[in-house]
Amino acid sequence: MTKKALIIGGGIAGPVTAMALRRAGIDSVVYEAYGRGSDGVGAFLTLGVNGLAALEILDLRETIEALGMDTPKMTMFSRGRALASMPMAARTVSRAELYEVLRDEAVRRGVPIEYGRRLAGAEPTPDGVRATFADGTTAEGDLLIGADGLRSVTRTIIDPDAPRPRHVGLLNVGGYARGMARLGEPGVANFVFGRRCFFGYFVHPDGDVWWFANPPSRREPDRAELLGITPDQWRRRLVDLFRDDTGPMLDIIAASDEIFPGWNTYDFPRVPRWFNQRMIIIGDAAHATSPSSGQGASMAIEDAIVLAKCLRDRPDTQRAFAAFEAARRARVERVVKHGKRSGDGKAQGPVGAAIRDLVLPLFLRKMALGWMYDYRITWDEPVPA
Repeated sequence: MTKKALIIGGGIAGPVTAMALRRAGIDSVVYEAYGRGSDGVGAFLTLGVNGLAALEILDLRETIEALGMDTPKMTMFSRGRALASMPMAARTVSRAELYEVLRDEAVRRGVPIEYGRRLAGAEPTPDGVRATFADGTTAEGDLLIGADGLRSVTRTIIDPDAPRPRHVGLLNVGGYARGMARLGEPGVANFVFGRRCFFGYFVHPDGDVWWFANPPSRREPDRAELLGITPDQWRRRLVDLFRDDTGPMLDIIAASDEIFPGWNTYDFPRVPRWFNQRMIIIGDAAHATSPSSGQGASMAIEDAIVLAKCLRDRPDTQRAFAAFEAARRARVERVVKHGKRSGDGKAQGPVGAAIRDLVLPLFLRKMALGWMYDYRITWDEPVPA
């Protein structure tokens, strides 16, 4: 009899997991807490070459490469000069467009997606698992996969003592500036170490600039406080942070009609328990990494495909979960450490910044990131015993 999985979360990991499970011969239903198209608006992300290669297994790479822009390299600047450049082989896409394309493709392939279904609880049954939603409805399946992100309900059900996300001392804000093609080569990730704030921008082939800033914040503001900051207040704050820096930051901010609402930056150094008898967490629910790693979405996509392989090759669900953790934990925790280290370099004092500017070019020339970008999943290769 075909297994059925309940997938909690319809962001990136959820629909990709459903499509991977379908290829492995396992049915699933995706349950998304929000309404269709209500999340991801305004922000963008970068998919590494490893994430794009993983999507290729599911014949999704060409679909994703119709979005956004190629990002062939990154260049880092400080005090008006380029410190270093290195190749990326990535793609930068709108988060909202990525969500929409993945969900539409999952539905096209026969995956049901139910919106407005917020997980409230879950418990094992004699034959599987039962999920209870905030609207009072329930659903039953053979297993439950929590792809429900940083604030995962599934993680808390599996382990009520699970750690909370770690605030890494940075905020995020950004926007789109219009008609600024003169700023450089399309797609390149330009990263500027300002004296008081980090800034990143990408010139889209249509001439617009996609940008973000990371104001430092030792204190973790709550969601209501961040939502209470108006776009004009953000604009004034950013102008003040960058007024003494060399670079296009002030021009980009001035050319932006709208500035995204701000949000906090978090990661998970380690989540001790990923699964129990019938439930497992993947993606940000298990190992959120700072955006500084550029790997959050790629890690979620890799998780989805590796989990589908494990469930395909291990008929016993708990053994499949254990095989998944054995295959993934070391890699994802290394990525989290890399992201934290990269993020720490964004908010240096004057002495630390001077040392960073001196050491970073040499460090990047010697830094080997093949372990991160060269990772590949072979779908037809059986999961090791």
